[in-house]
Amino acid sequence: MRPRSRERRAGAVQSTNDSSALSKSSLAARGYVHDAFAALLVPGAPRRAPLIHRGYYVRARAVQHCVRAFLERTCAACGASRSQILSLGAGSDSLYFRLKTAGLLAWAAVWEVDFPDVARRKAERIQDTPKLCALTGPFQSGDPELALCFESLDYRILGLDLRHLQQLDQALASSGLDAAAPTLLLAEAVLTYLEPDSAAALITWAAQRFPNALFVVYEQMRPHDAFGQFMQEHFQRLNSPLHGLDRFPDVEAQQHRFLQAGWTTCSAMDMNEFYRCFLPTEERQRMENLEPFDEFEEWHLKCAHYFILAATRGDTLSQTLVFPPSEAFPRVDPASPSGIFPASVVASDSQGPLLKRYGHASVLLSPGIILSAGGFGEQEGRHCRVSKFYLLSRYCDFEWKGKQISSWRTGAQWDGRLYHTMTRLSDTQILVLGGRLSPVTPALGVLQLRFCKSEDNCTEDLNVTVTKLDPEDSPLSCWRHSTTEVSHENQKYLFVYGGRSVVEPVLSDWHFLHVGTMAWVRIPVEGETPEGRHSHSACSWQGGALIAGGLGAFEEPLSSVLFLKPTSCGFLWESVDIQPPITPRYSHTAHVLNGKLLLVGGVWIHSSSVPGVTVIDLTTGLSSEYQIDTTCVPWPLMLHNHTSTLFPEEQQLLLLGGGGNCFSFGTYFNPHPITLDLSSLSVG
Repeated sequence: MRPRSRERRAGAVQSTNDSSALSKSSLAARGYVHDAFAALLVPGAPRRAPLIHRGYYVRARAVQHCVRAFLERTCAACGASRSQILSLGAGSDSLYFRLKTAGLLAWAAVWEVDFPDVARRKAERIQDTPKLCALTGPFQSGDPELALCFESLDYRILGLDLRHLQQLDQALASSGLDAAAPTLLLAEAVLTYLEPDSAAALITWAAQRFPNALFVVYEQMRPHDAFGQFMQEHFQRLNSPLHGLDRFPDVEAQQHRFLQAGWTTCSAMDMNEFYRCFLPTEERQRMENLEPFDEFEEWHLKCAHYFILAATRGDTLSQTLVFPPSEAFPRVDPASPSGIFPASVVASDSQGPLLKRYGHASVLLSPGIILSAGGFGEQEGRHCRVSKFYLLSRYCDFEWKGKQISSWRTGAQWDGRLYHTMTRLSDTQILVLGGRLSPVTPALGVLQLRFCKSEDNCTEDLNVTVTKLDPEDSPLSCWRHSTTEVSHENQKYLFVYGGRSVVEPVLSDWHFLHVGTMAWVRIPVEGETPEGRHSHSACSWQGGALIAGGLGAFEEPLSSVLFLKPTSCGFLWESVDIQPPITPRYSHTAHVLNGKLLLVGGVWIHSSSVPGVTVIDLTTGLSSEYQIDTTCVPWPLMLHNHTSTLFPEEQQLLLLGGGGNCFSFGTYFNPHPITLDLSSLSVG
């Protein structure tokens, strides 16, 4: 790499420290962690989004867990020998000050290494802040020739490039680091910014230099799925690309990497597993209630693409169980694929404006017309809650053309809701139930959409009117629920089930709406009440409703499939026994085709694979998995928060929209309507 290009890359990597430091400061300000020093080390106090807070919270707790395990082990075992923490790429992190305040540095000291500019700025900030100087005690500004920017009795800050190992080794030794003492090496989102050979050299150097050590790493993984691809593109745009992910794409590869480099033991896990296995339930609930939150998909996906790793050397630390075995997070991998469903684009830019949104709802009005409404997406060059309707009309074979339309001026306006449901009442009428405007503002009232075509029945001149029914007529103030058409005593009803609300993070109740009179009625339902859920799927079958998956209490994905079975006096809840058991998932869609339940896409956290289509035979209960072949569609393709429409005669499934706010990487929308070819599915 040319020197100038190397300098630009180094500058881009340093800028990630500034962004991270501000996020940590916001994290502390909102009460996620106790850190009185983050705001003192970095100027400015922007408020980050709840999703960013959650991501940095689980990172902070994972690192804290490892640091505490190291200090507890070494301080109890080493007697008069002082233990050491060497933070690589420390940036503006406040670890030293937090440990000093907690009284955990009586038998330990901290060394920090980062780029010279970053290290100098931090040293100057400390020197100019009396509260920080009071904790460090007497200090010296350091010796620039030794790369030492700050020196106190138990704290050193060095300005060095981690790629220059000989200089690093000499500077650490000159600043008093004892290679024989128990040492914790900490690298938070550091190794992945180094070229693979430089990172490998650093890992090997550490194994050879420190005979009694714990190496803790937090960084990205899983580069090849949709979220991982978007994550990589984000860092590429910042001119700080992620290196080595192709060589070490998962926790197994990372463990092998450290063992091959000379480390004695190594354990690693993704952040979903850490969060559920190593944080007490009470602490998780405290965190989950700090701010209104409704981005579960992106939270779980972010955690699935970062890992925490602990590698050890030496007798003292090799016996340290940083991550003791736990049964709290069982892996539930799907069965080997039984087949493949090819995906293809059915509407391109040249065939009208594209639907780029998620959290919307879609309904098949007639065999050739699909209407989508609501959600969050692109509109007039900006990202917002979408106010325009999207009409997809079929014009030949399975080719479709898109069109955006606004509500007709004589009616009410679309209120911008998302995570609602839409149900077809006729070729010209749709009922809209539930939804939200924000995580603290439900979309109240029932909306009725009415369509008027031109005299020649041309969809080009379609008008839409929105009528808001009396909110008092509706018991609903929920979103992420389901609405399914069921039958009782030869009458049609809409069965509204589950969801979440401002007050309740997950709902287990249900309501029946009589389609003919638009009145809410009570119908007896027997059987054991299912656990509450939202973001599940629901579809009509044999006059009842099939409910699958969802996100349950404590934000736990569910695997259960339930059947609301019609009886002579009402309905009965029955559980569908499935073998082999399916991977818990949510934010998917579902359809019944020839006696088989199809679960399409979604998010799961108990497997490192990517959800495709799970097929469940409703007669035998046997499940099978089908992969989606995305060779012929734009990548990435994120199959959550999407909608889907089944065309059984053509054996086609049309997917519309999908995507989400992908942590700090930006918002992604699937750009094109996609069809899945289901013809390879055996109809039995």
